[in-house]
Amino acid sequence: MSPIRPAVVASPDYPFTPVGAPVKLDQNEAPDDFPAALKAIALERMAARPWNRYPDLNAEGLAARIAAHEGWPAAGVVPATGSNVLIAQMVALAGIGARVLTVAPAFALYGLDARLLGATLTEVPLRADLSTDVDGLLQALEALRRESPATGGVVFVPRPHAPAGSLVSLDDLERLAQASTGWLLVVDEAYHHFTPDTAIGLARRHPHVVLLRTMSKGWGLAALRLGWALAADEVARQLRKLSPPFGVSTMQAVCAEVAFEHAAVLHERIALVVSERERMAAALARHPSWHVYPSAANFLLLRTPDAARAHAALRDAGVLVRRQDSLPGLAGCIRVTVGTPAENDAFLAAAGRVGG
Repeated sequence: MSPIRPAVVASPDYPFTPVGAPVKLDQNEAPDDFPAALKAIALERMAARPWNRYPDLNAEGLAARIAAHEGWPAAGVVPATGSNVLIAQMVALAGIGARVLTVAPAFALYGLDARLLGATLTEVPLRADLSTDVDGLLQALEALRRESPATGGVVFVPRPHAPAGSLVSLDDLERLAQASTGWLLVVDEAYHHFTPDTAIGLARRHPHVVLLRTMSKGWGLAALRLGWALAADEVARQLRKLSPPFGVSTMQAVCAEVAFEHAAVLHERIALVVSERERMAAALARHPSWHVYPSAANFLLLRTPDAARAHAALRDAGVLVRRQDSLPGLAGCIRVTVGTPAENDAFLAAAGRVGG
């Protein structure tokens, strides 16, 4: 008899295999590294800290800095080593022995963590235009309530959606928030820097709404592995029970501190990414056989006649993108990250040579 739980054995590995390329546009990373001058400040501060001492028990100092940056009460901020860690913690908080409701396709960890932690998973397909089917989510939620009125769970809604890039409206989120009392409604805002608005007002009005944010995308700090939840004080207090003590390192806290002090750098970079995204979308709209979907993130989803052929042709040209055609409803689709202007030019030139 195996000592490993069947749910773990049955779970697939995380669906990503790293591949190198001169132009790497496959992981939705920021196009530019964190500025060297700011790295130097962070390293200088880190050198002055005692390395033999544990960091804050629950990253209290960092939580206060995040709170000041976000305009959120410090008691409701829960930092973690990446927002992906918080996804598993949200399932552990309200989904074990209960339910997880989300859309499909979506970020793989919603479903993977639900299965690994023994939650009942319900996935609602996206609409034909790859927008979030909020009516479908509401119907699924009502069906789950009828099935087991005393059992709650977690609803995960990415905003904007990955990998489609679509943006569920705040009005539709309000409908979902009003219908999901007794559950946790987790709005994953990993890409919120690239959107025209955010769901922070929704979270202020509804104590069962939790926002997830990260430094991996807009901030250009994917290597730092730092994210946080913004939640009502009581939800945050319970969530902290699932965080390991001293779980966020002094280095993470110091780098974040420096980043927040120089937020103008972030705003400049976001403006360039959004401008480049629109330039790429306009160019791709003229492609003879590819369809580009509207995006509110730092990537574009493209439907091609043959994703394998498109991916291989781009890679032969030195440009790496991400195949998405194995996901439900995304036959023929590839995803390209918005890179630097030069990287985007290389991609567009290569894409123009792929006829089908």
